[in-house]
Amino acid sequence: MKIALLNDTHFGCRNDSPHFINYQNKFYEEQFFPYLIKNNIKCLVHLGDVVDRRKFINHNTAHNFKKVFWDRLKELDIETHVILGNHDTYYKNTNEVNALENLNVGNEVKIYTKATEITLDGLDVLLIPWICEDNMEDTLHKLDHSTSQIAFGHLEVKGFEMHKGVMNEHGLEKQNFRRFEKVFSGHFHKKSDDGHIFYLGTQYQIMWSDYNCPKGFHIFDTDTRELERIENPLPIFKKLSYDDTKENYDNLDLSSYENCFVKLFVNRKTNPEMYGNLVERFYNNTNIHELIINEDTNDITQTVRVDTIDQGEDTLTFLGNYIEQVDTDLDKHKLKEFAKELYTEASE
Repeated sequence: MKIALLNDTHFGCRNDSPHFINYQNKFYEEQFFPYLIKNNIKCLVHLGDVVDRRKFINHNTAHNFKKVFWDRLKELDIETHVILGNHDTYYKNTNEVNALENLNVGNEVKIYTKATEITLDGLDVLLIPWICEDNMEDTLHKLDHSTSQIAFGHLEVKGFEMHKGVMNEHGLEKQNFRRFEKVFSGHFHKKSDDGHIFYLGTQYQIMWSDYNCPKGFHIFDTDTRELERIENPLPIFKKLSYDDTKENYDNLDLSSYENCFVKLFVNRKTNPEMYGNLVERFYNNTNIHELIINEDTNDITQTVRVDTIDQGEDTLTFLGNYIEQVDTDLDKHKLKEFAKELYTEASE
């Protein structure tokens, strides 16, 4: 049997931006559900962080979630198992108060607040929701005594990338999962693995740190134990580096930026009229959600190589490179860790 895997869908993220909702819905309407129908897949395991806000869900988020996602699952009669993630739970020390149960998704949906062994098509698997104070002891016991060969979870394991170039140094050790043949997890938005533990990454872009990071959903085969990735080629974050000494922007086709979040990096501007026309076209002739212009790079370029700025990297990578190149006697490793903690807290 083939099982669809989703994780970190984060319904309600980006403040319910209409552009993002349309982008998110397009994934379900044009990619995910058509694939399930075409391939007759009747089982879904969601690896946590179904919704984005821990403390509340507004009416628009609840409406879109049910219309685009939950009602379709019920309509297609898809057996659904949901492993709670940290964004799905109200309290940090227990999973018992959570968004899924309060959204009244129905008794036919299995929601897991504690580590639970189930059987899918004859294959024993351990489902591991977000580990907190309330379920820590029970979870660690089951990790040490489980007879399941496969584990699905929403896990924080040391030694994997959270975002591009940012390693996680907190949580459980890889050794905690030695009993399992394979482990599949949500939580970190970048896809990565060590051949044993697989972080699946998000199905679509959510934050700027997802820029240029491959996305897609997964299909797990209970017979072969193989994992197949179905790529999502559609981005919502795009960048443009401006240098009018190398390119004429008067006739640049802006259609590919429609309905996207756009960053414009102004590296060299010798023709103010051309630059002004380009910005005006972005605002007046395209339906972009947001245009962020980085024009004043003079102070930064005094201490940071220009090629670092030209690359238009995500925020954490840029901060790391910036700190690495600044002339200072301070501990650069500690500075980067502090910047990472602030960024992660702000993102959540």
